Amino acid sequence: MAAVDIARYPVHLGLGALAEIEPAFTGSMSWYEDYAQRHAVDGAEGRLVTAHRFDAPWTMWEMHPCGDEVVLCIDGTIVVHQEQPDGSTASLTLERGQYVINPRGVWHTADADGPATALFITAGMGTEHRPRQRLSA
Repeated sequence: MAAVDIARYPVHLGLGALAEIEPAFTGSMSWYEDYAQRHAVDGAEGRLVTAHRFDAPWTMWEMHPCGDEVVLCIDGTIVVHQEQPDGSTASLTLERGQYVINPRGVWHTADADGPATALFITAGMGTEHRPRQRLSA
């Protein structure tokens, strides 16, 4: 048994209550594509657990069509923006220890004015991205 850095080596939660350490995270789209291929058998029930540190607004919106996503702020302050299917938007500020759920099919993005770290538990199958334009929240 050894301690593992979640920011470097994400975890996959799969069918049968399986937890697997993933290869080193590169942040590239190819890493996510390889992840999807490795765990395709888990379908919509698989979950990717990652931690990311950021200090600026995200450049993309994302949406998970196959399940909900939990975003847990573990350091700093994060503002999560959600765009509902009807086009309305909502923003929520998360501080350390607080979380929000991005429901299935809801577009979301985030801001941080300073260093912040979040833990993500994501139903990643079929995730979509689109460029972000400046949000006037």
